[in-house]
Amino acid sequence: MTRKANKIKLIPDWVRNYQRPDFRFDLAAGLTVGVMLIPQGMAYAMIAGLPPVYGLYASTLPAMVYAWFGTSRHLSVGPGALTALLTAAGIGLIAQTGTTEYLAMVTLLALTVGLIQFTLGFAKLGFLVNFLSNPVFLGFTSAAAILIGLSQLKHILGISLSKTQHLHEIVMELIPQLTNVHLLTMVTGLIAVIVLFLFQKYKPTFPGALITVFASILITWLLRLDQQGMSIVGSIPEGLPTPKFSSFTFENFKILFPTAFAIALVSFMESTAVARAIQARHKNYKLVTNRELISLGLANMSSGLLQSIPVTGGMSRSTVNDQAGARTGMSMIISSVLIILTLLFLTPLFYFLPNAILAAVILVAVSSLLKVSEAKKLWLLDRKDFWMMMATFTGTLILGIGPGIGIGVLLSLAWIIFETSYPHHAELGKVQGTHVFRNVRRFKGLETAEGVLIFRFDAPLFFANIDRFREVLAEYKNRRKDVIHTIIIDMESIHSIDSSALDIFTELVEESGKEGVRIVLAEVKGPVRDKFHKSGLTEKLGDKHFFVTVDDAFKAIQGQHNEDTPGIALQTNALGGQ
Repeated sequence: MTRKANKIKLIPDWVRNYQRPDFRFDLAAGLTVGVMLIPQGMAYAMIAGLPPVYGLYASTLPAMVYAWFGTSRHLSVGPGALTALLTAAGIGLIAQTGTTEYLAMVTLLALTVGLIQFTLGFAKLGFLVNFLSNPVFLGFTSAAAILIGLSQLKHILGISLSKTQHLHEIVMELIPQLTNVHLLTMVTGLIAVIVLFLFQKYKPTFPGALITVFASILITWLLRLDQQGMSIVGSIPEGLPTPKFSSFTFENFKILFPTAFAIALVSFMESTAVARAIQARHKNYKLVTNRELISLGLANMSSGLLQSIPVTGGMSRSTVNDQAGARTGMSMIISSVLIILTLLFLTPLFYFLPNAILAAVILVAVSSLLKVSEAKKLWLLDRKDFWMMMATFTGTLILGIGPGIGIGVLLSLAWIIFETSYPHHAELGKVQGTHVFRNVRRFKGLETAEGVLIFRFDAPLFFANIDRFREVLAEYKNRRKDVIHTIIIDMESIHSIDSSALDIFTELVEESGKEGVRIVLAEVKGPVRDKFHKSGLTEKLGDKHFFVTVDDAFKAIQGQHNEDTPGIALQTNALGGQ
């Protein structure tokens, strides 16, 4: 990616090139997403342990900031189920829900998440998100969806449950409480879940959640269901929050930082996955990873200034935004304006909103995070990925959100180390009538030569795998019934070599020479040639041991090719550009 592409522009391209016909589409999409955001935002604030209005706060300025600076023209940024759950898990370690201190820590968390994302993007470290692999992310999100769903049962059933993110604790506390279920609340919640699922399946772009919300408000008000034990939202403050910084201690910052880093990582992964899926259908703009990080960071910092929760890109909102015809970021600005108007003038309308309805909105929204079909696909395609997913899934359910992410990251890192330490390797043979060489174990009828071993190692050489390189080369050599006099090493996949590996590689060459075995190298990459030149290995081997292609080396050994090495096989930028 060019330096120019990574720059944050004060006036984005979509604004510079905005066309009047675009506004009609952006207006329709913006209003559609806006009415969807109202119940969603309020519901996600409940997951985070905050009053519903804070979810509306997070749907205003943060969405505008991302729309202006982000590179996706369809991503809808606002409160999300995963980030809300992580917020509750992290803040719960410090403060009691409903206290002033709790709100202050939420503010600090959102600001810290934004700072982390902005710093990673500015330093062009967006690749770090790859350390959380897709199977691990799938396992985490599936487990989180279950925990979120279980956390809302208290609102659906009208019972009292303590706040926890451990599956066994939730179940053990839930079972004795089943005798205290409030029948009216349960019936209301279940009906809402069914209605919302039907809207989601058959009319995904229709504002079904908002219709359900206002219908429940009307029924609750007319029948005064609140006087019959139905828990309602109650008074919601009117107006917009005043931006301000909250005081914090370094101790709280240290406790919050792991949660903030986890949210920054998960938020970016979730947002990027959604943005890429939608951008694949649109060829008139490109996503820039590090600019996405910076933009999300700015959005989260703005959410912190509004004393609200961390934000992320939402799958359902973004999909609806795209399907409703959005063409630019203007659609999200329109959505934010609608939320602002709601905060200024319409909050009294939500007084009689049952908490069971918001819980139903959450249950339907997080159901999309449970992807059983993806798990089945992993089982069929890659059992290793499946078990990584299951380990993260189980760890998150039993140990909690934070440890679950930790397990996932550690598993991802462990697999990266394993893959590079034990990479694929093969003995090669020539496909007859071509210049192509393939694995002798996979292909039949390949051409080989008496006493010649062609070996390929599919990874860069470094301290963790150089002994493995030596071991498998010896194994291939010992398997052969003929006496090996020449080893051709296909180095096409070896794009780098560190000093430890270089020392052992040199020892291998020297030992082979003493045994009367000639080492020949083909397809040596430029950076590796430079290292060979500087270390003296090129001189030790000799010019006639380097070839441009494996086929050149194979023919030369058989006397079918002039052994005069072409200059390109030895070209190096080392030692003054020789």
